[in-house]
Amino acid sequence: MKINQVNKLYNYNLPKELIAKKPSEPRDAARLLVYDRNSKITTYSTFKNLANFLPANAILVFNQTRVIPARFNLYKPTGGKVNALYLSFEEKYLKILANKNLNPGEELFFENTSHKFRVEKKHNGVYFIKTPISKNKIQSILLQHGLTPLPPYMKDSPLTEKQRRGAYQTIFAKKGESVAAPTASLHFTQNLLKEIKKKGIQLKYVRLDVNLGTFAKLTEEQLKKQKLHLENYYIDKKTAEFLINAKKQKKPIVAVGTTVVRTLESFAKSRKLKNSTDLFISPGYKFKMTDCLITNFHVPESSLLMLVSALTGRKELLKLYNDAIEKKLRFFSFGDGMLVK
Repeated sequence: MKINQVNKLYNYNLPKELIAKKPSEPRDAARLLVYDRNSKITTYSTFKNLANFLPANAILVFNQTRVIPARFNLYKPTGGKVNALYLSFEEKYLKILANKNLNPGEELFFENTSHKFRVEKKHNGVYFIKTPISKNKIQSILLQHGLTPLPPYMKDSPLTEKQRRGAYQTIFAKKGESVAAPTASLHFTQNLLKEIKKKGIQLKYVRLDVNLGTFAKLTEEQLKKQKLHLENYYIDKKTAEFLINAKKQKKPIVAVGTTVVRTLESFAKSRKLKNSTDLFISPGYKFKMTDCLITNFHVPESSLLMLVSALTGRKELLKLYNDAIEKKLRFFSFGDGMLVK
């Protein structure tokens, strides 16, 4: 099947006014669609009541990655400004996306600093920038001068930069260099976590550093190779052993977000605690670790939509989306969410 045919299968019409530009206040006031795959029953509630819908003895697994202020400006010697997005720092190369064409050998200056960079090459739309500055120094500069990397569909969010840094970060973020938030986790508050634990449900944490490929439309090459963009994940040994034993004991494992699904399923396949994954999950995939999923509403024609449909079925998922649109639920990163169990 060609990519345009696949994209057509995973498309839906969303009124622009349903794209959330800021989070619910408090976070757990966001609405929650609960879909039971066995009974086919759909229930509507709020995240504050999530504990009432989780299976008994469940294990909730969160992504504790930290979002960095990855948007920043570079300047040409002529004074021309380049809007850039930090992707990673590897072997003395700063990898970025840029809003303007850059040529190999071209020199650039970091915003509000005297640090000089040189464009080395461009590959698959990504620029490799040579720099003498360490990774720690780069991240320090980003923390001081960078901007929160809200997705393009939220570019007109009314939040200030200070508000964005708080709103686009989970309450349990620890470390990492994600350029997008694990958005299903944005609904959780300390009070909600306490209520969940009162029900005897245990909380565990893994880490996958999210990059922009997560939200991009599927490409012809990805469809052909059945592989997605690479993202790095990490699971500590104790957590891995706990999850393996929980699975043996048939305790339901609830992945909070698609990034956690990719982490758990990649670990189940490789048994590596630290690895990079290009796992592509679509209908027909047999889940090895994931039993239930808490997730937001995803953009049309995305691999995330295909991942969720691997649990629900494509037609059923699109029906759920259309019902959510009719009930005016809010979509995407700061929007409402759903529990698939």
